[in-house]
Amino acid sequence: MQAINPLDGRYYERTRDLAPYFSEQALMKYRTMMECEYLLAISASGKTGLRKFTVNEIKTLKSLYEKFDDASYEAIKKIESVTNHDVKAVEYFIKEKLAKTSLKNATEWVHFATTSEDTNNIAYALMIADSLEHVMIPKIKSIVKELRALSTKYKNLPMLARTHGQSASPTTFGKEMFVFVARIEKRLKGLEGIKIQAKLNGATGNWNAHMAAYPTVNWPKFSQDFIEGFNKGRTQKLEANLITTQIECHDSYVAVFDTVRRINTILLDFNQDMWRYISDSWVTQKTKEGEVGSSTMPHKVNPIDFENSEGNIGIANALFEFFARKLPVSRLQRDLSDSTVERAFGTAFGHSYLAYVMLEKGLSKIAVNENKIKEDLLSHPEVVAEAIQTVMRREGLPVPYEALKELTRGKNVGMSDFATFIDTLKVSEKVKAELKKFTPLTYTGIASKLVK
Repeated sequence: MQAINPLDGRYYERTRDLAPYFSEQALMKYRTMMECEYLLAISASGKTGLRKFTVNEIKTLKSLYEKFDDASYEAIKKIESVTNHDVKAVEYFIKEKLAKTSLKNATEWVHFATTSEDTNNIAYALMIADSLEHVMIPKIKSIVKELRALSTKYKNLPMLARTHGQSASPTTFGKEMFVFVARIEKRLKGLEGIKIQAKLNGATGNWNAHMAAYPTVNWPKFSQDFIEGFNKGRTQKLEANLITTQIECHDSYVAVFDTVRRINTILLDFNQDMWRYISDSWVTQKTKEGEVGSSTMPHKVNPIDFENSEGNIGIANALFEFFARKLPVSRLQRDLSDSTVERAFGTAFGHSYLAYVMLEKGLSKIAVNENKIKEDLLSHPEVVAEAIQTVMRREGLPVPYEALKELTRGKNVGMSDFATFIDTLKVSEKVKAELKKFTPLTYTGIASKLVK
């Protein structure tokens, strides 16, 4: 309870799904993974002085990250307290482990010819990719599934639309839910298609040290094969960036962050719409025994889950926007200002994920008040004016828009007023009957058919 960040305090239980990807311990695990897999790749290449490892030696190396635990993390942090360099601490940790095995003669090949940013950027690329694949995207898809269910169930429920906050041509509740489904699915497709770039090319991006040791090796191809080798079994793919300074430029990170931010903004829009539906009693909230809505007003059932979600999206998007401005900019070949910023990735993803969790919680508590929705729609018969004046245009009647404007604008009208107006029109009885069939409940266009 001494946590400063609410994600690790008040909301600890709701955000734990991201801990395996963005905690400090997770960062050390992914760095260890990169270093061990790099050592394995050098061994397997047969193009250096490093011998081929045995099956058991390969298992030993992989176990360092596959069985990475609290003790592994504490050992690295103890080394870091001396080195004051976290990536070097990971290197020393691996060397200490290998010194007790048959791989003791291979310890100096750990971190061979690379810079700490080689280790770091690949670790972060994997962390982002895995968190998207296993946590973020599944949760977003879960929300989409719930919204799709709402849209299907209520696709035929006519509802008053509002433009500029005023009564407008009717829609259906289901179709309005489906708008969010369609919007999110487009962005999800884009998110899943982003390849996160990573680099493995040394201190200034030229493979200087690699070439100094083994000038005949095709190191760019080695790097590309190594980075893309992580794609096996992953749906969120990595891609080698072969032209960099010391650091990978982070442009693909920004593509991810911008896409998540766009999804968040769509969900913020949904939260605000749902808040209004609840305010109008079109959507009600289920009560729970023992819960309190207000410290002083006993009747209150506040839409706190949607409000909480909205607030967390605001925090997350502010961070994503900052990342987009900050990360692609680095002085000359490298400055370290991106390093501390990268450690905040989990905060942005955490507030996003918390927003999704709270939105789903809000959805689990709602019920659609069909009677109230229809009642409010019927209290606005003026919405059929658009239909009547459009048919009048079709029939060639003069100034139909202006005639309906005179009848309805700023006035309270009923269906009887429209019937009287229609009877004065110089059209056939068939057309008059057609016009009188328009009601707020039926004038919904193809809204229900759009829900597919």
